Amino acid sequence: MSSSRTYSVLLLLGTRFLSACSAVSFGIANLPARFARSHREASVPFGPAAWQKLDLYRPAGAAPAPVVVFWFGGGWADGNKEDYRFVGAALASLGYVAVLPDYRLYPQVRFPTFLDDAAGAVAWVQAHVADYGGDPHRIVLMGHSAGAHMAAMLALNPEYLQRAGVDTHNIAGLIGLSGPYELDPDDATLRAIFAAPYTAHDWQVLPYASARSPPALLIQGADDQRVWPSNSEHLAAALQSDGVRVTLRVYPQRGHADTVAALAWVVRYRSPTIHDIERFMQSLP
Repeated sequence: MSSSRTYSVLLLLGTRFLSACSAVSFGIANLPARFARSHREASVPFGPAAWQKLDLYRPAGAAPAPVVVFWFGGGWADGNKEDYRFVGAALASLGYVAVLPDYRLYPQVRFPTFLDDAAGAVAWVQAHVADYGGDPHRIVLMGHSAGAHMAAMLALNPEYLQRAGVDTHNIAGLIGLSGPYELDPDDATLRAIFAAPYTAHDWQVLPYASARSPPALLIQGADDQRVWPSNSEHLAAALQSDGVRVTLRVYPQRGHADTVAALAWVVRYRSPTIHDIERFMQSLP
């Protein structure tokens, strides 16, 4: 097959990936990641339960490297770390140790249990990532969609990490992709996940923005029909008003999945996500 024909096929596959988060779509996105130069440690336990597993992606460069912990989206009811191998490979290609944990989903658990799950993974990272070439004092929390909400809650509300034994001074930054930071449960599933005795003040991220929040990179598609761009815009404004350094990137003509899908090699041309992440990470101490 000619190089131009190969490129055309990849563009077609990439378009299909953006339009449907199916097993086939993730398979397409993850195929190049299987040949990446980074080293993958799959399903490393971060606790005694069967579901407490995480994947690590180690760069070829020298240690100790900054660490990025990434949580997948899926409305807190769907998804798994294996689907996002392309994210781990992309981050490792930039020279970072990427950590992709699993967490329990609805209906097994509801808010805020999955945040405690996520905090437990960060505690493991703090204690053990040096064994994998990572710097436990430079941990960036990152996620897409529901995962971005989780990363932001951990970064801005110290209660979860402190309860898990994490020194929050080790949290160097936050990267949120298409996050519902002003979450308003608007369907039956979300209303079941986010329910009494908790209220919007507990599960919305904005109330926890403060001067002690870490620097943040917020990436959003302007044409996102699932999570309104105002979520990222309002969180950026709240953090900036408290003197926190924030980079807000709103991509024109891009939707909800574009912000994370652009980390896959086959559709990297669509959005500058990986370049914005690299610039942000290089700006951190």
